[in-house]
Amino acid sequence: MQYEIIGGSFPVVTCNLQNGESMITESGSMVWMSPNMEMETSGGGLGKMFSRAFSGENLFQNIYTARGQGMIAFGSSFPGKIIPLEIGPGREMILQKKAFLAAERGVDLSIHFNKKLGTGLFGGEGFIMQRLSGQGTAFAEIDGDLVIYNLAPGQQMVVDTGNVAGFETTVSMEIRQVPGLKNAFFGGEGLFNTVLTGPGKIWLQTMPIMNVAMAIRPFIPTSSN
Repeated sequence: MQYEIIGGSFPVVTCNLQNGESMITESGSMVWMSPNMEMETSGGGLGKMFSRAFSGENLFQNIYTARGQGMIAFGSSFPGKIIPLEIGPGREMILQKKAFLAAERGVDLSIHFNKKLGTGLFGGEGFIMQRLSGQGTAFAEIDGDLVIYNLAPGQQMVVDTGNVAGFETTVSMEIRQVPGLKNAFFGGEGLFNTVLTGPGKIWLQTMPIMNVAMAIRPFIPTSSN
């Protein structure tokens, strides 16, 4: 499979496939394709379907297979970037649950739970994430721009939960309460922050879709009774 990422604020990734090569997508993100691409919808078994339902994803995956040399393009759903991820043994990746766009069929997508209790109770979107394993190239959607840090062992970064796009499996994640009642309730930054601890790379996104939705909500007219 060969690919090219094109476009500006609304990018697409075009994938050129050889005969028999396949791509999978969770959210039906196909935007165009050659007529010799064959689509199959698969649940992958009850266990995987239950995991996807629990994480808020679609129950089924779409699998596109080239019959001859084929081309398929996947598009982002929000202004930002599409980034390629080379997945393999020792190169697994944890993504926020809406980041996955598409992948070669050798990549396995599964649910990932943060182990610490505080993360589970207060992590919101950060509690249930997606784990990419297996072998192949995957593509992730990033809201806004992408900032990458390579944390040393024990080095920490405090992040608003919505800005966490993903991280390597060597990185640990926990949720901490904002210190001080006045800071928590009047600081405007929420009650909790996400703390990422190295070693490993972390991917941060600059414009989470949830933040944008909250920013424009006061300007949306509401119907009065």
